[in-house]
Order: sequence, then structure tokens, then C-alpha cells
Amino acid sequence: MNSQDGWSTRELAELAGTTLKTVRHYHRIGLLTEPDRGANGYKHYRVAHLIRLLRIRRLVDLGVALADIPALDASEEDAERILRALDAELAVSIERRQRMRAELARSLRHLEPDELPSAFRKISSDLSGFHRILPLLGSRIHDPWLTDLLRGLLTTPRTNVGKEFDALTEEASDQARQDLAERYAPEVAREQRSEPRLTHPAERGAAGGDPRDWSLFLKGVSELYNPARIDVLRRINAILRRRTDSASRTWSDSGEPKLRREPDPDPVR
Repeated sequence: MNSQDGWSTRELAELAGTTLKTVRHYHRIGLLTEPDRGANGYKHYRVAHLIRLLRIRRLVDLGVALADIPALDASEEDAERILRALDAELAVSIERRQRMRAELARSLRHLEPDELPSAFRKISSDLSGFHRILPLLGSRIHDPWLTDLLRGLLTTPRTNVGKEFDALTEEASDQARQDLAERYAPEVAREQRSEPRLTHPAERGAAGGDPRDWSLFLKGVSELYNPARIDVLRRINAILRRRTDSASRTWSDSGEPKLRREPDPDPVR
């Protein structure tokens, strides 16, 4: 290059750390003025062109849109307005990325995507398998009571029989399933008495929740349990029905009003 003749387009692009295509694009949209041409018709760029090109590249690297650069040049007021707006956007972006990093850190600890709703993040390390799926499905039902209910259930330590139910495999014998159902039924009954809404999802849907959402939740529950657990839950339902019928007959025989029969329970624990 002859310094007295200036730089060619390719040389200017190399000096600015960009491409020939980019320089030509800036010419087309009016951000970079065309230089004088020599007798041979070639462009001859000067230091002023390099400084302008470096400024454009710096603004682009900061996130300034090409369309906003002329306004930056127009006045200090416009420049401040644009840069402050860009700074606010960057602040929001940084906050979002920090949240993403925090979620990635949790996922790395669990070696799986952390999709739990925020209300369950603090207890996520204590949840596994089906109990990590419950709040995820429940989050699709926009009933505030459900989030509180699930958080209460999932933060309560699992009993030995509850852990035995969680570990039940499809190979469990008929006798083992029946024995587990008999021992687990009292716990299920206590949970239903303490939170009757566990057995009334249809009523919750009729009261304003979307029945399709509830159908999604209950379908997920039934599909994510293995056949042995489903069988134990059915046995528990049968046990609880028999106890309800027995209690109803006892009160009726004594001359007292009959107990109202509850809908079939549908335990999810």
C-alpha cells in the first residue's frame, strides 16, 4: 500500500477488523461516506474513514442498532437517550442471564433440567422421580391453593411406608401389594381428612379451574406410576370405601344420621 494514495477497501476492512462486505454495506446505508477515487478508479480511504469505521464497529459491539447511529451523531441529547435505553435493556438482559446461570447450576447439581416452579426450587434437592413431576404438572393448573398444597405435602418427610410405596416395582407379588395397601391406607386417609380437596378435583374444576387442566394433572399421575403402584392405590381405595361403608352402617344401626358418602379417593402421594 502506498500511504500517500490511501487504503483500498480490503485494506481498510482488515485494519478495522471487519469484512469487505461489511464496509460496502455501511456505504449502502449511508453510515460510511465513499472516499475519493484515484485515476485508476480505485477507492482511496484515509485516516478519517478508518476512525469512522472503528466508531461504527464499537457502537455495534455495544449493541447499538445501525439505524440509531445517525441519531447518535445528530445531538448529545439523542445520544444520551439512545445509550440510556440501551443500558436499561442490557440490565434486563443481564438479570435474565443471571437467572439462567442459577438454573443451569441447579441442573448441573441434579444432572437434569430444573423445570420446577420457583416455589419448589428450595426443596428440589430433596425431591426425586415422581415427586419432581408433581409440581411441574400442578403448575399448569392456575389454582393458588394447589401450589400451597403440593408444597406442604412435598416438604413433609416421607414415612417408611411412603418410601416403600415409592420404591415398589412391577415385580411385587400380589401379597406384597395387599400388605402395603393395608399399611398405607391409614396414612392416605389421614391426608384426605386434613386436605379434603385432594379427593375433589372435579369440584375444583367446576368452581372455576379449567377441567382440561385437571384432566392433564390426573392423567399424568396415572401414567407416571408403574402398574404395581396403581394397583396398590386401587386396593387402598377399596379399603377406604369398605371402611366408609362400615362406618355408615354402624351409625345407621344406632339410629344416628348416616354419614355422607365421599367420592372415591384418588391419592397422589
